Amino acid sequence: MNIRTDILLRVYLSFGLIVLVAIAVLVKLFHLQYVEGDAWRAMADSLSTRYVDVEAVRGNIFSNDGSLLATSVPEYDLRMDLLAPGIEVDDVFYSKVDSLASKLSAFFKDKSSAQYSRLLKEARKDKNRYYLVKRDVGHQELKKIKQFPIFNLGKYKGGLIAERKNKRILPFTNLAARTIGYKIPEEDVHVGLEGAYGEYIDGKSGKRLVRRIAGGVWMPVNREIEVAPVDGSDIISTIDVNMQDMAQRALEKQLIASNADNGCVILMEVATGEIRAVANFTRDAEGVYREKFNYAIAQSAEPGSTFKLASYLVALEDGKVDTNTIVETGNGTYRVHRHTIRDTHAYGTITVKKAFEVSSNVAVTKIINAYYKNNPAAFTKRLHALHLNEPLGLQIPGEGNPLIKTPDSKSWSGLSLPQMAYGYELKMTPLQMLTLYNAVANDGTMVAPLFVKEIRHLGNTIEHFDTRVIEERIASESTIGKLQAMLEGVMIEGTGKRMSNPLYTMAGKTGTAQMADGANGYRDRKYQSSFAGYFPADNPKYSMIVVVRNPRNGYYGASIAGPVFRELADMVYANDLDLQDDFERMRFVGNTEPPPSLKGSKAATLRVFDALDIKTTYASAEPMQHIDTVKGIAFSDEAIREGTVPDVKGMGLVDALYALENSGYRTTVSGKGKVITQSLAAGQKVKMGTSIRIELK
Repeated sequence: MNIRTDILLRVYLSFGLIVLVAIAVLVKLFHLQYVEGDAWRAMADSLSTRYVDVEAVRGNIFSNDGSLLATSVPEYDLRMDLLAPGIEVDDVFYSKVDSLASKLSAFFKDKSSAQYSRLLKEARKDKNRYYLVKRDVGHQELKKIKQFPIFNLGKYKGGLIAERKNKRILPFTNLAARTIGYKIPEEDVHVGLEGAYGEYIDGKSGKRLVRRIAGGVWMPVNREIEVAPVDGSDIISTIDVNMQDMAQRALEKQLIASNADNGCVILMEVATGEIRAVANFTRDAEGVYREKFNYAIAQSAEPGSTFKLASYLVALEDGKVDTNTIVETGNGTYRVHRHTIRDTHAYGTITVKKAFEVSSNVAVTKIINAYYKNNPAAFTKRLHALHLNEPLGLQIPGEGNPLIKTPDSKSWSGLSLPQMAYGYELKMTPLQMLTLYNAVANDGTMVAPLFVKEIRHLGNTIEHFDTRVIEERIASESTIGKLQAMLEGVMIEGTGKRMSNPLYTMAGKTGTAQMADGANGYRDRKYQSSFAGYFPADNPKYSMIVVVRNPRNGYYGASIAGPVFRELADMVYANDLDLQDDFERMRFVGNTEPPPSLKGSKAATLRVFDALDIKTTYASAEPMQHIDTVKGIAFSDEAIREGTVPDVKGMGLVDALYALENSGYRTTVSGKGKVITQSLAAGQKVKMGTSIRIELK
């Protein structure tokens, strides 16, 4: 083979290889473009653009009286487009940037004016269209910032980008905090109403298209949201703010006085089962009582003597005893299965009613053991018929499971029946125990506790929750009547005698139980004090239970839990006009002097007088043709205007402070009674924030 042929052969081989490689490349390009094209394009898009969720405004939680228990307030992350249309020209931007920097520095007080100016100019040089100015800015702050230089050019020209976030707040801080609850989705934690009704409260998130820019920051593609979020629905709870506040103050005061570990109180409306107040406090490491755990619905424990109501209900309903049946309690001890049951005192021979009133352990144990020893299942079956072994199916999560043993239970022993008779070897939560007492107050109808009345969206009711009846009648009318008389007797002649109030009747039962403490059992001598009952006894409207655990300054239910019950019942009675039946009999006749009325709010005064059925004359500061002419008590309405000093002479302290502080003034006070002088004359226009002194006598 000559040299020429050899060279040509090599050229052809090289050319052929090049052609083959080119064909392979073309085939691969075709495959990538048309076969795998969609997948690669989607991947490319996902690396440069994507949709992100836009949080909806969460719904509010309201109290029974319309007060806000939980709401969302807007907060904003402020960013700036340094190439916005209004500042595209360098002369415009650089002529105003120092003024903007000065305003930002004075407003936020976190950087100097020079620092803000330098950072904004650097962002401009970097052509940053999404520069972070400040995080967590409030709505009122944002309104002021929009008036700053450059930003006041308008929504698009000024380059201000306000990214909204929603911050959850509790206007009443710790009031009913555990009942309101919270949720942590990433940890699957759902507590209280927030957790139970998150599906309604959260609303539906929107969608926004964003793209990646320098630095890995995702910037919205468009100014407007592509898919708008749907705001959440509102929850109308059964909680009454005033009653809740009373309950928390009464409970905390007693926990401090008794040096207890924790405690709870629940106030429920008898007929409806609506929970008006539920307070839970735990002492933390610093000795401060805080709402950290919902003992009211979650703490299953041995209830002690408050459970005797169930034991007597079973015995009375089965016809084993009557209220006048005689029980021999001897010296206050009863030996059963190598265990001695004791009373705090030796009561000797007493009736069943008296035994209940003095809370005799010996009496109830003797009765239950005598009549059910040979057939304990008959006793436990009755307890199950009362639904005491079933959870209540609450509207909020976290309910503790009750435990009512049966002879088939693995832990059943010869001591189980007598122990159960007075509240041991079984477990119930405070709310489950209260539900039984509420049923007795409700003439035998057991209703489930209610925390939520309705759900509203944009003001329209989308779901309403009616009272749920668990059992139409837990016992005969005769048995319920006897139990009601026994519960009233506790407050008249028994362990609750010191708690009675001459203004209204109460019914209830004290409870003192030793607390089991792990491996130590009952040896540590820790106690749970409780009181369960209802009021007014002759026409029950509210039922209540108080539980205090491990008090160190005493431990009897009457002296530890009783004061909370009495204080809260007194305050509720005093504030609930429906309970004041004496008002119907109040009429002003002859020369009877009407009650005095201080100057203040017309609406508030009319509300009080209407409740008392008192005719009124409204004395207005307007011309005579605007004055009401109904004969009766004259009063006036003081208008409140910001920056104008109101006339508070003749007002009480509360009304005077309200008027002055809502007009914008700081107030100092001396004396007590009614306002007789004020340092600034009424009607003056004085700078808000000025101090004004008032004297009361």
